[in-house]
Amino acid sequence: MCGRYRLSRRKQVVEEYFESISEGISEDEAWSPRYNIAPTQPVATVRQAGAGRVLSMMRWGLVPSWASDLAVGARHINGRSETVLEKPAFRESFRARRCLIPADGFYEWKKAGKQRQPFHFGMKDGSLFAFAGVWDRWRSPAGQVLESCSILTTAPNELLADVHDRMPVILPRRHYQIWLTAPVAEAERLAELLVPFDASFMKRYAVSPLVNKPQNEMPECAVEVANPETQTQLW
Repeated sequence: MCGRYRLSRRKQVVEEYFESISEGISEDEAWSPRYNIAPTQPVATVRQAGAGRVLSMMRWGLVPSWASDLAVGARHINGRSETVLEKPAFRESFRARRCLIPADGFYEWKKAGKQRQPFHFGMKDGSLFAFAGVWDRWRSPAGQVLESCSILTTAPNELLADVHDRMPVILPRRHYQIWLTAPVAEAERLAELLVPFDASFMKRYAVSPLVNKPQNEMPECAVEVANPETQTQLW
């Protein structure tokens, strides 16, 4: 699964990398570096709009348009790529409402006895990348409109296999366009893209248990620790 990640780049850098323009993000709205993004929080997404791409904020945790309660989103922060065309919560979004979710790192926890050691995963060159995402638009009984998203997951590559049995789908940059623009009739072909990312382009390292708590939102969450066993009881 993917339950925590980071996006520490400035908005302008994200816009340029994804060849997108901001939509619904006011000029005076804070765009702070994020080092510990957690479910149900607003997250940056990139989707297709006509001939161009737009960068906008959505709630992390998919709330299907037909849902009766906003709370369902907390159960849909991830969608399994193997069953995304079967599950009612994800099926229509996968066919017609796909997005990219920008990131420059994510976290997973490895069990070590009674402890869980957090690890950071990212690109060897520290570059931006994108999770394969789906989104939907929900209207509350009071008429409030909410856009929300989910990160798709797949089997782990060799870099993650000893840490967790799932990993987020990371799309190579060459696949961004087809992911965003493939018509509904061709959606099933996109399943071929939902595979483990090439581990040779990635790196991992242990981080402090600071990241265990969503309220900890600082650069130290993503800093490598040389002796993780000495960090376990500090936070």
